[in-house]
Amino acid sequence: MQAAMPRPSALAQGILPAAPETMSDAPNLPAVDSHSLLRGHKAVTIQHNGALYRLQATRLGKLILTK
Repeated sequence: MQAAMPRPSALAQGILPAAPETMSDAPNLPAVDSHSLLRGHKAVTIQHNGALYRLQATRLGKLILTK
């Protein structure tokens, strides 16, 4: 019998505790690292409520979300 695989840690999944200095309005919300979303790409498509959105990193390190 194989042992159950351990679940990846929150850090490995890119889910981190909210940083108080960046999430001061909602300190209990989980934070997702942008690198875990983009995975080395400059843009990704996100499906939300039946619509497609594009999340794109700019050359200056900003993020743009467009529908």
